[in-house]
Amino acid sequence: MNRKELACMDIAALAPLIETREVSPVEVMGSQLARIEALNPDLNAYISLYPDAAMAAAREAEAEIAAGNYRGPLHGIPMAVKDLFQVAGMERTCGSRLLSEGVANSDATSVAACARPAPSCWGC
Repeated sequence: MNRKELACMDIAALAPLIETREVSPVEVMGSQLARIEALNPDLNAYISLYPDAAMAAAREAEAEIAAGNYRGPLHGIPMAVKDLFQVAGMERTCGSRLLSEGVANSDATSVAACARPAPSCWGC
């Protein structure tokens, strides 16, 4: 399976492959980052990217799954968070220099509820 195929798969297709370790979260995240790098100059869909944090989270998910700690169909699936929501340690601009709040000290409630402890990609 090539990177483009992985980047275009939906959760229903990816989750079983990750669960059975046919595909790793690291491969999936790499495919997403490559697609973002290729398309974002034209689409401008992502304001901020944190590829090092994304790959670290993917490696963490991969290690958990390899150790038998698969947590469900979202485990290891890349996720982006709209720039309107606060993510601790990451800049929030709301898409505007005027509304920029700088680096958030805490997560928005919605981010804390669904994204922790393994975020993959932030800032779309």
